[in-house]
Amino acid sequence: MESGNIADWKIEEGQAFGPGDVLCEVETDKATVDFEAQDDGVLAKILKPSGSQDIKVGAPVCIVVEDEDDVASFADYNVLDDVSSADDETPAVVASSDTVTEAVVTPSPSRDIEDQYILSPAARHLSQSKGLDATVLTGTGKGGRVTKGDVLLNLDSLPPLPVVSAVPPVAVAASVPVAAAAAAAAATPVYLSEAEVPEPAGSFEDVPNNNMRKVIAKRLTESKRDVPHFYTSVEIELDEVLALRKKLVNDHEVKVSVNDLIIKSSALALRDISAVNATYNDKKSEIVPSDDVDISVAVATPTGLITPIVTGADKRGLSSISSCVKDLATRARDGKLKPEEYQGGTFTISNLGMFGIDEFSAVINPPQAAILAVGGGSPRIIPTPYVEGAEEQEPPKVKTIMTARLSADRRVVDEATAAVFMKAFQEYLSKPHLLSL
Repeated sequence: MESGNIADWKIEEGQAFGPGDVLCEVETDKATVDFEAQDDGVLAKILKPSGSQDIKVGAPVCIVVEDEDDVASFADYNVLDDVSSADDETPAVVASSDTVTEAVVTPSPSRDIEDQYILSPAARHLSQSKGLDATVLTGTGKGGRVTKGDVLLNLDSLPPLPVVSAVPPVAVAASVPVAAAAAAAAATPVYLSEAEVPEPAGSFEDVPNNNMRKVIAKRLTESKRDVPHFYTSVEIELDEVLALRKKLVNDHEVKVSVNDLIIKSSALALRDISAVNATYNDKKSEIVPSDDVDISVAVATPTGLITPIVTGADKRGLSSISSCVKDLATRARDGKLKPEEYQGGTFTISNLGMFGIDEFSAVINPPQAAILAVGGGSPRIIPTPYVEGAEEQEPPKVKTIMTARLSADRRVVDEATAAVFMKAFQEYLSKPHLLSL
């Protein structure tokens, strides 16, 4: 975590508090957590009010005093962020502006390049995209050519591009020189000022990303860019799983979901194929195996995707996994998870079967080495084996088939290991009575 937001202050300025009292709610990249006081005190001044965004870790958010009489001393206290650095840079900026003015007014005495080539391609693109005329600058490039650096240094002082009016139609009987001049003028690009750009049809609203979605975008981009993904898929029959669910409800009044059985099957497969139950240390370029099977379960929330962790999943029963997932999912949607409940984990499961998705590929959640993408079960007609010499062949059967796809980090897991893991997962889930072993 590098920055956070102040969601809400729970006490007011001048109010006393004690150990354990909640001072404010802090919105991190994954959840909203309470900021609790560690000692007695009085809140003298709130420096970052409710709703403050992108507060850097370590930045002051309030002033606390021991004596209530000291509160009045901070009534008019203000924090000026980066005042010293801003003051230090101001003279440089002013001096730069003076230089720019001279550059604009004074023509280049050493320019020996044609006017149409006076701007480099990068300088032309930059200046035109901002609606500025950079041809007035004294270029520092070869032959007096204006470079992108010249434009960047003088952005604040460049004049706007001139508006070129449309060329009037030329008479048919016009002479050849006039026609040539008109053609050259027509080839000149027409630049519109910002005020003349037409408004798009319809209405729209720009919605800024919250902290969670910013972090998700950053980490998944890094994962797809830096982690060598490869994929293995397997199809699994779910008929025995569905029969076991009915039996547990009817005989024991225990309700478990297919996702609970998937978590348990994955945990046992990770226990058996421990090479997949590992993380990768990017700084040291080494594999870090784990003795604990802690499975992160992807949960969709209004603010983004979060992955609370079912710890020790291989040692839990189905009822324990079911109640744990329900509790974590509820608190995840309410933004009440503790950091240790969603940070870490050795393996992730993302299940979109309940949304009608048959199969998909998931992005690895570093530093974990793998993630399992689970689709929904759908009925299929499965042919039965042909028995030679039998008078009647067994007719085809209708089976419920689910597709699971493993995304693995090739630096940690090789293709053969991934295949063995998927085979073990398939064996456990298609024969759920093995889950008790």
